[in-house]
Amino acid sequence: MEVHISTQANVSNFEAVKFFARFADVVVLARELTFGQIKDICTKIKEENIIGPNGELVRIEIFVHGALCVAISGKCYMSLATHNSSANRGACLQNCRRTYRVIEEETGNELVIDNNYIMSPKDLCTVGYIDKILDAGVCVLKIEGRGRSSDYVYATTKVYRDAADSYLEGNFTKEKIKNWIDELSTVFNRGFWHGGYYLGKKQDEWSGSYGSQSTKERIFVGQVVHYYPKVGIAEIKIETKDVVEGDEICITGPTTGILKGKVEGLMVGGNVANHAKKGDLITFMVSERVRSNDKLFVIRNRENVQDYTK
Repeated sequence: MEVHISTQANVSNFEAVKFFARFADVVVLARELTFGQIKDICTKIKEENIIGPNGELVRIEIFVHGALCVAISGKCYMSLATHNSSANRGACLQNCRRTYRVIEEETGNELVIDNNYIMSPKDLCTVGYIDKILDAGVCVLKIEGRGRSSDYVYATTKVYRDAADSYLEGNFTKEKIKNWIDELSTVFNRGFWHGGYYLGKKQDEWSGSYGSQSTKERIFVGQVVHYYPKVGIAEIKIETKDVVEGDEICITGPTTGILKGKVEGLMVGGNVANHAKKGDLITFMVSERVRSNDKLFVIRNRENVQDYTK
């Protein structure tokens, strides 16, 4: 099994990479490095022919997207100290994402701050800098996704795959970057810190609210009862909210993964319909196989969710 050295090892220079090359084929660099420092490390690996256990040059991996810890390289002990739940063992309870007041102990005076989320960084987003990342010599793009939904995994991996391919094919454009950022904004995020430490920035961009700032939200509406493979139709029991012809939807399941699309050819009780409500047994066309007990979600623009869920 290929071994990757975690970012929590705080590998921030060539000598550390050289040391860990005895144990691992891939090294995840500290998130606090700049593009220039990353490029220097990648260049020296080639110049000094640093070989990993598999007999090939050690590859460099960096975080390109997702949640950032307020601590250096994620080495935080707040969750362990307050709840005996260790972040460094994958069990962080995210103390940093809560609101805080700053009070001077001796006088009791409270410091006025603009944002109570004083330890909650925005999410890293580097899709606009994939050209610099690949030019630096990075081989593996790492996306933070622990505990994230299937649509988050689908959207982020698709966007960064498209971005890398576009750069390698010579059509990495500003218009595409804007579209990719818009797509990333539809799934869980706390706002974006574009480029992050890699551009030599200091961490001074904090999320202004609790939870996700995504532009879209998915709402559970029902479960798959049966799939008819010859005609590519799913039969679904509506359990919560209404479904309308043309709705943007996703279907998820342990084997299916995630299937995105629109409600097309909606039928209720065998009759053509434009609308289905709770309790209805519906069918519509799907582009791939789905399975019994897969979950159906309707995707709504966030500003419309409150009206839809009343």
